[in-house]
Amino acid sequence: MQYKAVIFDMDGLLIDSEPLWQEAGSETLLAFGVELSDEQYHSSTGLRTEEWIEHWFNYFNLSIEQAPAAIDTIIEKAVKKIGAEGVIFPGVDLIIHFFKERHFKIAIATSSPLSLVEVVLKKLNPDFSFDAITSAEKLPFGKPHPQVYLDCAATLNINPINCIAFEDSFNGMIAAKAAKMKCVVVPAASAYDNVKWAAADLKLKSLNEFNLSLLSQ
Repeated sequence: MQYKAVIFDMDGLLIDSEPLWQEAGSETLLAFGVELSDEQYHSSTGLRTEEWIEHWFNYFNLSIEQAPAAIDTIIEKAVKKIGAEGVIFPGVDLIIHFFKERHFKIAIATSSPLSLVEVVLKKLNPDFSFDAITSAEKLPFGKPHPQVYLDCAATLNINPINCIAFEDSFNGMIAAKAAKMKCVVVPAASAYDNVKWAAADLKLKSLNEFNLSLLSQ
């Protein structure tokens, strides 16, 4: 297979933001008298905030009428926390240079709002530019639906089967595979050995592990 583009998820892959999203979500739900376990939280990573709130509001029988305000609160909290404390993961510079040197189109496909994308871009190497950035924020469905990946490939004018997607979440992996892309997962260390990653084409402990020999696998 000749790959022509690489598409990165953002949260939890390029930037260590998942703990900060967890803080924002947990603080918001706590105001409704609900406390999530780590296991519960990690079961819903990769969802858009809208779907995340809908899921847990339904699970805990909370009033759905209060969901819009809760969504706004989480996003506001997350953007502030990630802007102040978010750290780019090791290996991001290396892997983006790797694909740029091989003349790949490079893009981001995220469930997060564009307001957060802007915050993260400011933390990345200023020499980096992306050929496309797509967000599921305004789409009818977010990940695990493949639309954000399909839209990204269309923006790049590249067939999805010629794209490699990098993900850290189960929902993101399912979205990439449903889009018929090769999917490389870089799970959190605590979830690395989970059998659910078997659907991925390749599993890494860090972006630093990716190399030329893995590109052809």
